Amino acid sequence: MKNIRRKVARIEKDLLQEQLAKIVRVSRQTIGLIEARKYNPSLSLCVSICKALSRTLDELFWES
Repeated sequence: MKNIRRKVARIEKDLLQEQLAKIVRVSRQTIGLIEARKYNPSLSLCVSICKALSRTLDELFWES
């Protein structure tokens, strides 16, 4: 469910994977892998993504 939340948050900000990747300084493939739950980003990258998407770590990355 969290991978869907990350993708929805990105789309709500009207960002493509490539645009988000540029903002947080990673490759588009990295964003795709994070959304597909095939890559565990560092805490620093998680925080950067949250800032870019105006969301909290809990909203995007915390497993309930």
